[in-house]
Amino acid sequence: MAFTNEQLERYSRHIILQEVGVKGQKKLMNAKVLIIGAGGLGAPAGLYLAAAGVGTIGIADADVVDLSNLQRQVIHTTDDIGKAKVESAAETMRAINPDVTVKTYRDYVYSGNIMDLIKDYDFIIDGTDNFPAKFLINDACVMAQKPFSHAGIIRFKGQLMTYVPGEGPCYRCVFKNPPPKDAVPTCKQAGVIGAMGGVIGSLQAMEAIKYIIGKGDLLTGKLLTYDALKMEFHTIKLPKDHNCAVCSDHPTITELIDYEQAVCDLKS
Repeated sequence: MAFTNEQLERYSRHIILQEVGVKGQKKLMNAKVLIIGAGGLGAPAGLYLAAAGVGTIGIADADVVDLSNLQRQVIHTTDDIGKAKVESAAETMRAINPDVTVKTYRDYVYSGNIMDLIKDYDFIIDGTDNFPAKFLINDACVMAQKPFSHAGIIRFKGQLMTYVPGEGPCYRCVFKNPPPKDAVPTCKQAGVIGAMGGVIGSLQAMEAIKYIIGKGDLLTGKLLTYDALKMEFHTIKLPKDHNCAVCSDHPTITELIDYEQAVCDLKS
């Protein structure tokens, strides 16, 4: 695959990096990344993956843009209110970089469709904001042997980790099972500073890019936490649970679980 003159200029700051170069940029242009959730996390992740030239970006979300989203979901604008989030996001990504192919899935993600959604993608980004969705994404990715980035944000705090098959613990190794309903407040209930999505969602995009080009250390076996008020990052080592219900040698969860009906209402 030869670069056009326009592509050489567009990706010039990547190409001069020793860790990326022509070879790495070609890897990005041939890669496929799926973002589940076009909200606070998926918005910056989608923007940076498109700008980086990731060849195919899928985005799944059943929601429409509303005014309260715009404080943090920077992929949408005021003119997009009432529009399907996947369409708004796709328009913005294509405007940033017409090189990329954006595939949209305007649907709730649940046990009956998630395996079909993730099967053709190289890396999955979890941009959802509820525990049933996060456990579903984890379990599906483990079963399908797909790497993914988990993240969560609330108030002035955020966290993320990366799962790579065979290289570290999965989300369920760490958190076991979803908490009882309403035990943990949502962003809608507790609030979230808008820029938090930019910080953590951009880090998710960085994890996807590093995985694709095969450079750097991923957050496998690690949980990165960020406290914006204290301006502190911490990295916590995470052991693999050899009795994990989904990723151990003898899993007890062998079918996907919908902990709630319409499990992935992807508002975030």
